[in-house]
Parts: sequence; structure tokens; C-alpha cells
Amino acid sequence: MNHSFSTVRDLLRYAVTRFNQAELVFGQGNSNAYDEAVYLVLHTLHLPIDTLDPFFEARLLKDEISAIFDIIEQRITQRLPAAYLTHEAWLHGYHFYVDNRVIVPRSFIGELLIKRLFPSIAAPDKLTTVLELCTGSGCLAIMAAHAFPYAKIDAVDLSMQALQVAQQNIDNYDLNERIMLFEGDLFKPLPSRQYDLIIANPPYVNDESMRVLPAEYRHEPRVALAGGSDGMNIVRRIVSAAHNWLTDNGMIIIEIGNEKHQLKTVLGNLPLTWLPTNASNDSVFLLHAADLPY
Repeated sequence: MNHSFSTVRDLLRYAVTRFNQAELVFGQGNSNAYDEAVYLVLHTLHLPIDTLDPFFEARLLKDEISAIFDIIEQRITQRLPAAYLTHEAWLHGYHFYVDNRVIVPRSFIGELLIKRLFPSIAAPDKLTTVLELCTGSGCLAIMAAHAFPYAKIDAVDLSMQALQVAQQNIDNYDLNERIMLFEGDLFKPLPSRQYDLIIANPPYVNDESMRVLPAEYRHEPRVALAGGSDGMNIVRRIVSAAHNWLTDNGMIIIEIGNEKHQLKTVLGNLPLTWLPTNASNDSVFLLHAADLPY
């Protein structure tokens, strides 16, 4: 061990340098080498991850320095997302358990749920039924439960392993009375009912993009990413069946990432409403029940 490293500042500088040298890819929680380094260093030291300044010049013990070196090297040599190293992810102030059974939470829909989908939903307290498809870690279902406090939430995923992670997060938020999990293919496992709102962050990465995914993203479950030749296989199926599951005044909100150029061939001339977020103006769309194909 190099004993010239003694402070948090030293380790942060070292981590940023190593991450940049290794040409790591970010986007699974943090967007750059510095933020990733701050997160991993503070987490490893069991310090609040949003409070760096008071500890910047703190002198570290030898075992603390060793632990930070270890997690830095794991991030580089294994190309694991930081969330898989720490088994936690943060999304708009919400904390979730994660591991490689689920993708790392990063949905654009999360930002919209923080705003209770205003102005698309004028009276969020009047929603009584919400469905989330492709729930993964359960993060959006949990955020929906807080956004719409009088709604029951059903959440579906094809992967039983993913649902095990979702259940752990639901337990952590004490939402078992309001969120029910279903294992199966989209709408198939659900009892006959209709929803005021359906949300989905489905697999939408097209085959060409899947072939060139960075190593960090290849650690995530392929089934949660791959959307077929044009990325729209699951989106197409959701939209074609959604009218059967929505109330007359219901709506469906779907995230499609960077695949807008593929969407016209799937949805034709349906009257989409694009919901802007801080990161994108054309990654999430809304359709009203009355405008869905029958």
C-alpha cells in the first residue's frame, strides 16, 4: 500500500484518475468519474453520500484506505456497475436494494412520479388503481405508491428473480398492503381489472445496440434490456393490449429511451404526448385510453 495516500481528497483524486485511465462507462446512477468516485469512497467509509465537504481533509486509517483501494479496483477490473458493488441505488431521493438480478434504477419516469405526473394528472389523490409493467427492482411501483397515496399498485415482471428484489424493496418501504407483485408476461398473470394509470419502462434496446453494449451494461439482465430488432417488441405488445386494461379516462405512460425514431412504425399516427424530463424531451410518451387501438 502506498502510504502517501492519507485523506479522502487523496483517494478521490486517485479514483478519478484510475477511472479515467480505464475509460469506464457511466450512466448507471452516476454520469461521470468524479461523482462515481465520491459515491464509492463515501459509501465505503460509511459516510453520508451527499456530504463530502466536512470529510474532504479527513485522515484515513490503513484499513479504510485498503477498503477504498479494493472497491476502486473491483470497479475497474470487473467493470461492475457501482450499484452492484454496494447493493444500493438512489433515484430522486429514494433508496433501493439492487443486485445483478435487476437493472440499476435510472428511469426517466421516476422524475415524473416525483411531480405526481403534473399536469398530466390533475387530481393524483383520486387515482385508485395503478399498474406497473416490467417492474424489475420495484422502484417505480414504490414511487407510484407515494405519488398516489390512495391507489393500489399492481406490479408485474417476467423474472421471479427480479420480483425477489422488488419484494425486498417493498418490505423496506412497508408497502405490502398497497403493492402486489405478479410473475408473468405483461398482462397475462393479472386478474380481470382496469387501471386508472399504467406505467412501463420495458426492454427497448434494439439488437444493433445490444451488440455494442459497454461491459458495465452487459452485467445487467439481458431480458430487462433487449427489445428485439427495432427495440419495440415489448412496447408494441403493451400498446396493442392496453385498452383492455384501462378505465375509460385512464392513461398509459411508456419509456422508450433513445428509440423515438423507431416508434412511428410501431404506433403510426397515434396522438402521443411527450413528457419532458431534465434529461430528455422525447423518451417518455403518454397515451389516453380513448386514443388507443382496439
